[in-house]
Amino acid sequence: MSRRNSASRQGSGLPVANPCVSFWQQTTRSFPYLNVNKDEAAPAQAKYVIIGSGISGLLTAYELVFGAGGGGMSPDIVIFEAREAASGASSRNAGHVRPDAFRGFQLYEQLHGRDQALKIIANERLAFERIKEIVSIHGIQCDFNGTTTFDVCMTPEFADFNARSFKLYQEAGGDVSHIKFYEGEEARRVTRVQKAVAAYEWPAGSTHPAKLAQRLVTFLMTMGVKLFTHCPVFEVTKCPSSTAEQTYWDVTTPRGTTKATTVVHCTNAFAPHLLPQLKTFITPNRAQAHAFVPPASLSAENLLPSTMSLRHTLKHFYSVAQRQPDGIIILGAPIANPNISQEAAQARLTSDDSTFNGEVRDDAVKNFETCFPECDKGKLRHGEGLLHTWTGIVGMTPDSVPFVGKIESLPGQWICAGFNGHGMARISTCARGVAKLILGGSWKDTGLPECFEMTEERLDRLGRGVSGSVF
Repeated sequence: MSRRNSASRQGSGLPVANPCVSFWQQTTRSFPYLNVNKDEAAPAQAKYVIIGSGISGLLTAYELVFGAGGGGMSPDIVIFEAREAASGASSRNAGHVRPDAFRGFQLYEQLHGRDQALKIIANERLAFERIKEIVSIHGIQCDFNGTTTFDVCMTPEFADFNARSFKLYQEAGGDVSHIKFYEGEEARRVTRVQKAVAAYEWPAGSTHPAKLAQRLVTFLMTMGVKLFTHCPVFEVTKCPSSTAEQTYWDVTTPRGTTKATTVVHCTNAFAPHLLPQLKTFITPNRAQAHAFVPPASLSAENLLPSTMSLRHTLKHFYSVAQRQPDGIIILGAPIANPNISQEAAQARLTSDDSTFNGEVRDDAVKNFETCFPECDKGKLRHGEGLLHTWTGIVGMTPDSVPFVGKIESLPGQWICAGFNGHGMARISTCARGVAKLILGGSWKDTGLPECFEMTEERLDRLGRGVSGSVF
């Protein structure tokens, strides 16, 4: 089968063939498996086919290796990736590993009920610990920095919102023992944000996401997992040799068709390409991030030790994470932003990560300059200030939680996708959960909130509409 051109790739729901290069990708161009097996034919068959080589696909493979292979040889796993290794959102985010400690509780409660809201928040803490554990066990060199994060309330209104969420979460029995609260002058002192109204602090981390993904690729390949880059999956169809007892799937790529018993969709925003029934339930949204070279006041001994989210409202916020190895500050941009034009806001609703939006960039830099006046461009030396801008595509769901588990209408197919731009705080437990299900475990065995499960009932409910969202 001939390789489809870029226009047909995008039209069919595949990632664009010519994405921009993120800061993380700029600094890892020497990775030897970036384009591994890019010209090799797809294998004729495999027990497990995972579609997508981002963190969700890689950690699903990791959990299958240790669940089915006992840490020995890989249990016959093939990963197909449409572009270079880990080229999607996993190598394009803002570097945070940042669980929600309480903030989203009141909206999760409205969407899913109190019990599920408590489980959602608790699961994020577990996901953070799981990432730390994997990095530590295998000595993964990915600039992981276990630190704390601040939710910086920039307005009295958002300070009231967070106070209400904290109170409701605590009254519902949520654990707040790891959260510190600061108000007024104390908040401004600990965060160094002179317009801070209040701040909450809890354990979190940051990482070089491309290095994390690439080290996982290397590890998995040593375990026998096969990765085929630049090999998009065009369709997954029922194999004619399927029987009443066993369904087989033909996974069609430009380099041949692979017959598999198990197919796992780890394609996040692009899941509807192969699962059109999810078209209205997982939608692409283009997120944007920026690398900023700090002035002396934020360099050397003056580095920001914690990450932070500068929050004006629930959805109007800017993430900040200063890298400890080199001091580069990574700035994230808001999902909802009253400071940009309608045209710029609408530009987010795309699966094209080949470009970025200038308005979004200028607003993110301006907000950072306002919070840290010493970073005003008029005060910076040549070589300081904005270094790079890039984008990545995240998958949004109507009820603010991912889809995990079996696809009931397609026996042998599974999903781990729809992370709402919050994947690093959820993927590690979701990947472990879907692997446990594939290996015969029950939903209870996964430890995941029940509202994450991919069910026809959930799709029917979402089809009737939901009110409000966290992201």
